Amino acid sequence: MKITPQSPELKSFFFQMAPFALLLLFPIAWAAPLLRAGLLPIFGLEEISVLSGLAALWEKDILLALLVAFFAIVAPWLKLLGLIALQSGRAPARLARPLTALGRLAMADIFLIALYIVIAKGVGVGRLETGWGLYLLSFCILASLALSHLPPRKA
Repeated sequence: MKITPQSPELKSFFFQMAPFALLLLFPIAWAAPLLRAGLLPIFGLEEISVLSGLAALWEKDILLALLVAFFAIVAPWLKLLGLIALQSGRAPARLARPLTALGRLAMADIFLIALYIVIAKGVGVGRLETGWGLYLLSFCILASLALSHLPPRKA
């Protein structure tokens, strides 16, 4: 049997491995710089990641930090683990709907970050640049959301 880029075996392998790849990519995205911010253009920019943001938030408001940690870190991982269980046939099909809802909640992170960027740039105080981690985090969340719409694998 010859495997080509269009073969169902290769596509099946890709979709089987994609959730595992996301399990590795998410922690990189959490540590990667989402934003670079500075008060004045003459000063250097400070890189802000999900993890550094959580650490700063932990010092100010522990309850909010726990809430953000759940939706930014725990929820995406739970969703991927549930998705792997669902796609492999180890979880009941009724788990699909809650997993999709969990993925939509994770998408709220990207919306809020984008909103903060627009507000900060509109105020005009300081300097704000997007970092490569924002794109990686967005990719991970969107890929996870897309994977949740695939039908479960046949045994």
